[in-house]
Amino acid sequence: MQHISKSNDRATLYDRIVRIAASRLAEGIALLLARIALAGIFWRSGRSKVTEGSLFEISDSTRYLFENDYAAVPLPPELAAPLATLGEHLFPVLLVIGLATRLSAGALLAMTMVIQIFVYPEAWWTTHILWVALAAVLIVRGGGILSFEAMICRWRQRRA
Repeated sequence: MQHISKSNDRATLYDRIVRIAASRLAEGIALLLARIALAGIFWRSGRSKVTEGSLFEISDSTRYLFENDYAAVPLPPELAAPLATLGEHLFPVLLVIGLATRLSAGALLAMTMVIQIFVYPEAWWTTHILWVALAAVLIVRGGGILSFEAMICRWRQRRA
């Protein structure tokens, strides 16, 4: 009889842990971490594209990369460089605050696929699959309860 009691205690403990892990707050924390992780990757890349000390002046080395190393990207380099730089600044900020999360994650997913297909096709298993997984989770689940979107939703529900 004591063996069954210990087994039930373990099951009850396991059930409690699962309930906590599956809670809206735990999901919100996990989604916040996913938003920050994906945003950090692209933010750092965006900052590496601008002249040091400037807010948004595209560096000569970035122009060179888009004209030469990233030449397979199906956009003219004079358009691709500023678009990539803008996207790598705008979408990470939106992700961190949790505004337009699905749109931002979708845009970064699209950028990832362009990088995968046209720039670094050998980086799928080492890097890009992780970026795709983070973006996919955010597209499917949204920003979670710790996002600006959730705050707006709660505000709108109170006003209705």
